[in-house]
Amino acid sequence: MRDLAGGFGYLLAGQRWVLRHGRWLGFGLLPGLVSLVLYAGALIGLGYGADDLTAWATPFADGWSSPWLGLFRGFLTALVFCLGLFLAVITFTAVTLLVGQPFYESLSEQVDRTEGGEVPESGLTLAQELWISARDSLRILGRVLLFGILLFALGFVPVVGQTVVPVLGFCVSGFFLAQELTSVALMRRRVQLTEQLALLRGRRMLALGFGVPLVLSFLVPLVAVFLMPGAVAGATLMVRDLVGEDAEQDREQEQGPGQVQNHAQSQSHAQGPGQLQGQGQAQGKRLSAS
Repeated sequence: MRDLAGGFGYLLAGQRWVLRHGRWLGFGLLPGLVSLVLYAGALIGLGYGADDLTAWATPFADGWSSPWLGLFRGFLTALVFCLGLFLAVITFTAVTLLVGQPFYESLSEQVDRTEGGEVPESGLTLAQELWISARDSLRILGRVLLFGILLFALGFVPVVGQTVVPVLGFCVSGFFLAQELTSVALMRRRVQLTEQLALLRGRRMLALGFGVPLVLSFLVPLVAVFLMPGAVAGATLMVRDLVGEDAEQDREQEQGPGQVQNHAQSQSHAQGPGQLQGQGQAQGKRLSAS
C-alpha cells in the first residue's frame, strides 16, 4: 500500500513541478494537442461505425426476435467501443511521446537537473531515439492487444465481465501507461525495454499507483493533454526512485564529501589490491562490452 500511495504521490509531484515551471508546461502541451485531434477523429468514427461493425460480425443473429437482438448487439457495440477506448488510452501516450520526443526528453532532463545529481544522456541521435521509441511502442502494443483480446473474451462471462474485467482493464492500462512514460527517462539511462518492464514488475504497486489514476483522468476529454507534461515530470521523479539515484544522493549528502572519501579508502584497504584489480578487470570487461 505504501508503494501504491507513493506512485500517486509521484504523479502529483510531477504536476506540481510543471506548475512551478510554467514555461515547461506550455512547452509540453504541443504534442498532446496534435495527438488529441487525431484520436478525437478516430473515436468519433468508431462511435458512428461500431453498431455497423457489430451487425456485420454477427449475421447469425439477424433472425432473432426483439428485444434479444437489440440487447445482444447493443452489448457487443458497447464492448467494441470500450476496447477502442482501451487501446486509445494506451496508444495515446505512445503516439504523443513519439510526436513530442524532443520536447519530453528536454523536459525530463530539466527535472533531473533541478533535482540535483548527474543528468544522464543517451548519446543517441534523434533518429535513433525515434526508432527505438517506435519499436518499443509496437512491442508494448502487441502485449496490450493480447491482454485486450483476453479481457474482451472475459467480458462475456456473466457478473465477472461487468465487475472484475473493467478493473483488470484499468490495471493493465495503468501499468503499461506507466511504462510508456518512464521510458523517456529510462531510455536516457540506456535501460532497455526488457529491463524497464522488470523494474516496474518489481515495484508493480508503485507503477499502478502512478498509472491507474492517470488512465482514469485520461477518460475525461482534454485532461490527457494538460496532464501529459506533468506526467512525464512525475515519471522522471519515479525513475530516480526505481534506479536508486535519490537514495544514493541522500546518502552522499548525509555523509558529506570527507566521509564518502574515507568510506572509499576504508573499502580499498579492506578489499586489498587483488580484489581491487579483479574489480577493475570486471569493470573493463563491462565497459568494453557496452
